[in-house]
Amino acid sequence: MPFKMPFFSSTRKHKGQDYNNLKNDCKKKGNLFIDTEFPPDDRSVFHTQGKLAGVVWKRPKQICDNPKLFVEGASAGDVTQGRIGNCWFVSAASCLAQNEEIWHNVIPNYKEQDWNEDKPDDYQGIFYFRFWRYGEWLEVVIDDFLPTVNDELIFIHSQSKNEFWSALLEKAYAKLFGCYEALDGGDLGEALEDFTGGVSEQIDLVKMGVADNPEERAILYKKFGKEMERNSLMAASIPALSSDEMESATSTGLVKGHAYGITAVKNIHLENQTFFSRLFKSDNKIPMIRLRNPWGQGEWKGAFSDGSDEWNKIPEEEKKRVGLTFEEDGEFWMSFDDYCQNFVHTAVCRVVNTSMFSINKTWHEGSAHGEWKKPDRAGGCANNRDTFLQNPQFLFDIKDAEDDVMFHLLQKTIRGKEGSDNLTVGFTIIQVEENRRYRIHDLTQHTIVTSTVFKNQRSIFLKHNLKQGRYVAVTCTFDQGLEESFLFRIYSANANDFKSLLHDKPQKSFLNCCASTPQMVTKVKVIRAEGLERQERTGADPYCIISCEGEKVRTKTASDTTAPEWNQSAVFFRTKPNKPLKIQIWNHNILKDTYMGKHVFMSTDDMKDSIVSVDLVGQGKQGDQQRPGKLTVMITQSRNFSAI
Repeated sequence: MPFKMPFFSSTRKHKGQDYNNLKNDCKKKGNLFIDTEFPPDDRSVFHTQGKLAGVVWKRPKQICDNPKLFVEGASAGDVTQGRIGNCWFVSAASCLAQNEEIWHNVIPNYKEQDWNEDKPDDYQGIFYFRFWRYGEWLEVVIDDFLPTVNDELIFIHSQSKNEFWSALLEKAYAKLFGCYEALDGGDLGEALEDFTGGVSEQIDLVKMGVADNPEERAILYKKFGKEMERNSLMAASIPALSSDEMESATSTGLVKGHAYGITAVKNIHLENQTFFSRLFKSDNKIPMIRLRNPWGQGEWKGAFSDGSDEWNKIPEEEKKRVGLTFEEDGEFWMSFDDYCQNFVHTAVCRVVNTSMFSINKTWHEGSAHGEWKKPDRAGGCANNRDTFLQNPQFLFDIKDAEDDVMFHLLQKTIRGKEGSDNLTVGFTIIQVEENRRYRIHDLTQHTIVTSTVFKNQRSIFLKHNLKQGRYVAVTCTFDQGLEESFLFRIYSANANDFKSLLHDKPQKSFLNCCASTPQMVTKVKVIRAEGLERQERTGADPYCIISCEGEKVRTKTASDTTAPEWNQSAVFFRTKPNKPLKIQIWNHNILKDTYMGKHVFMSTDDMKDSIVSVDLVGQGKQGDQQRPGKLTVMITQSRNFSAI
């Protein structure tokens, strides 16, 4: 699937700096660009007090004779970690190098930005990069000064001495957060999201138990293969459990507290049924995965490591097909079985296709910016029963019979500043009435479908299968009273009518200021019917229409039954409680639906979860007459609008 910037996505100039204007201004003045917003001195390296001895900021032409943005394109070997603990970013950049269309977006107009030996006067020492930040793309301008010691780059560098795209990319990203030190330590998915605008998922291989479960491991491998085909960016890590373990190597050569980019997921085919195919219980193929250490050295030492005996059993043409090389470049293969035994976390960042004109699977996006804010939008998690529903709420519909929906909560934290650590956050999905348009106030009146695990990560991802209906998502911090802003996004197969819920009840509009004020809220849940009249040989296809003060809500149609189960609800804000609430039952037909009966409710009493079983009536020659069947409903109604 080709990468495309979202059609309606906005682009903003970071710090108001326009690349073309700045470059033209330098050209007129005959000088090279110096970025006063990110000066070439210690202020751009540290946000705390600190200094690296012997650091000299140099332009690439002061480091080598023939500098280039790219030497023979971009590859994972172009990205080697320097003296700062930002392997999470380096691994993401390594993944970025594998996807030409994505890095074309992150490094736009790269040919025009590059050094041109034929037009040396066109070079003004200025570059720009593009990063996605909370729903918009930021263009970040930098000069080409880079920190060096003894003429060597001290941060990210390429294996080619005259290639600088990765070093300049890192500088632009450091500027985004204030300094290089702000990139020290991070989450695998952060930079992947910022390169793509995609949604990242953190997979815990240990909690999934895939190491000891061949069936689950096969499902996960198939998922990884699909994600790689869809241009998802992927990385893996083994957490360090103490400071002593940080960046320490295991007996197999893998490093703890370190991130590896995943660069390939492929089945390695065998020539004949061999020891390996029996060992891996495979049908003449072994599921394999290729990773890259961003240090550019230090590789896996187990089975299928570089130069190991296992490769001698693999046909030469198969080695060529997968691009096998044995170099000390930090890139290595391992079986997926070994991967699941040795790695703990995998980050998968999906580049979500929302194009209406694509032949591939497309998603419908719903997104909104929000904030947890005192006094009435920072209620904490569901443990805080009295305040939980004071959090931001978002409404959406699932219109298919069922849908695998993706959710992504992204808190807008800022790196490297005091008090900017991620909050512990999550969200809950609640099924609500079919016509719900206002905030919910009583959790006992609705069904919690699922909740995420609470994490102190920048983003929380959930993919969940939902049935047709209307839902509310409640985003929250774990603790009550904490404040932060966020972006919440969902992706579904069809239009989801996603929106923020701001009001507790209907509001008088400027154009309809004379409208009556609601007096009562009524929720009616149609549970079931039984003993309905058979409409055809196999039964009936009944559905309900719930009507109140001109508003109608239709339930789903039950198939081939005279005892349907609906379990669907509607809520009405009633300006005239004395007016009836009516439930009709109809039988669905191809040409014309058949009326089966109704019941009319007239009560104006307050009630909660009152379950009643009532008779049906229908129009006869002498007025309303009893019809076959009984209808069971549950009613809650109150003059207190926070009751539902």
